[in-house]
Amino acid sequence: MNKLRSVGIIGTGSALPEKIVTNADLEKIVDTTDEWIVSRTGIKERRFADENTATSDLAYDAALKAMEAANVVAEDIDLIIVATVTPDMAFPATACILQDRLDAKNAAAFDLEAACSGFLYGVAVGQQFITTGVYNKVLVIGAETLSKIIDFEDRTTCVLFGDGAGAVVLGEVEEGKGILSIDLGAQGSGGKYLTVPAGGSRKPTTIETVQNREHFIYMGGGEVFKFAVRIMGQAAAAVIEKAGLELEDVDYLVPHQANNRIIEAAAKRIKIPMDKVKVNLDKYGNMSAASVPIALDEAIRDGNVKEGDNIILVGFGGGLTWGATLIKW
Repeated sequence: MNKLRSVGIIGTGSALPEKIVTNADLEKIVDTTDEWIVSRTGIKERRFADENTATSDLAYDAALKAMEAANVVAEDIDLIIVATVTPDMAFPATACILQDRLDAKNAAAFDLEAACSGFLYGVAVGQQFITTGVYNKVLVIGAETLSKIIDFEDRTTCVLFGDGAGAVVLGEVEEGKGILSIDLGAQGSGGKYLTVPAGGSRKPTTIETVQNREHFIYMGGGEVFKFAVRIMGQAAAAVIEKAGLELEDVDYLVPHQANNRIIEAAAKRIKIPMDKVKVNLDKYGNMSAASVPIALDEAIRDGNVKEGDNIILVGFGGGLTWGATLIKW
């Protein structure tokens, strides 16, 4: 049997729409206040794509930046994985649309759907192809245009979400570096707490489903919050243990950006100070699968992640799902 290869992130990139939507802007269209949003979530503003921008457009911009950072060209990419809950359309996959636009003629392509955990699931899948020698370079993208499925009559959810895309190129790295451990999981019994009820085979689109606003995000906030507080810390602790490391070995934490209190609870669980935690929630809100890769890209470009650092990426999302990975940079 061939020796398994070490796999790491060799390039990152991100893309955001230009339009900034502040809490003050939302106060004009829904019964809420800046104080209410900030005190409960930590969000001050978010980005919304315009009507002509689809998920693949943001994914394309992020992909180009990640490929440039990795010093690879489109022909080098063997596989494209797009994690999203807001694909351009039901099919073809957004990854296939992206493959064509990039002219990545040697790449297989598919979408992966694990909501806010999707990017971490995508990294785990991509790693397997490279570590076993099937592929050499995998492009993994978390991309969302959640503004297109927000219910602006639901003041509890419409203030939370934003649009964006983050991308990484996975490739072989020197032994002892790269992805050291992964923890993925699901609790399907909680799926009803974070969902878009209609538009699939269970409840196909009808005039009634549209009138009943069943094509927008529904969230049982209390249940999701309790799940997230528990699982984020638990998953982070799990990848530390699986990597054979101790809590004090962790240098930096990049969590899913959903709520400040959830992030603080995860940091407390693994005893990492908040100055070693990437938080950009105040600027972008919850971007689902795009949150973690955008936060990672910013942390790298800001110099907060250095060679040799042990960093944890961790998230949770609809499904309910969770994912975490520990990487030696």
